[in-house]
Amino acid sequence: MTPATPLTRLTFFLAFLKIGMFGFGGVAPWARRVLVEERRWLTDEEFAALMGIGQILPGANVVNASVILGDRYFGPVGSLLAFGGIMGAPLVVLIGIVSVYDRFETLPDVQAALAGMAAAGCGMVIGTGLKMAAGLRRDVLTIALGLGALVPVLLKAPLLLIVLVLAPIGLGIKWRKRAR
Repeated sequence: MTPATPLTRLTFFLAFLKIGMFGFGGVAPWARRVLVEERRWLTDEEFAALMGIGQILPGANVVNASVILGDRYFGPVGSLLAFGGIMGAPLVVLIGIVSVYDRFETLPDVQAALAGMAAAGCGMVIGTGLKMAAGLRRDVLTIALGLGALVPVLLKAPLLLIVLVLAPIGLGIKWRKRAR
């Protein structure tokens, strides 16, 4: 895949700055949009694998993935660029919003707006999940593994337990396919 945007330290930082600034309600949809669709620095499959690694590590999955990707392209400096881009400006915005929210949080209109934003964020996460799934190989084992993760999540099983059970199974499936 030929990148739509040349990969330089500046374009890398600006991509993560964009992801951080527009990622209201969920950063993963914006990360996929910027990294896969706009910049074409990753394929759907590479993005899904990166998010999978980010998910099993402690901390925010997209931040974890950005640090890993930064290291892949530019070493430790790239990790700092990605982290600074994805976290810097949103932190400034957050501090401003918190100071205003603290004053008006009890107003019914503010409560209604928050409920609407939560629904929109949920829809963005579901939409991104469906886009990621569409870009993956569709075979019986992959679909079974996906459902094997979805069902316990819906049943509110602990995420760490789900990862500890399904990650080795997923690795085994991948290694078995490569051995063939």
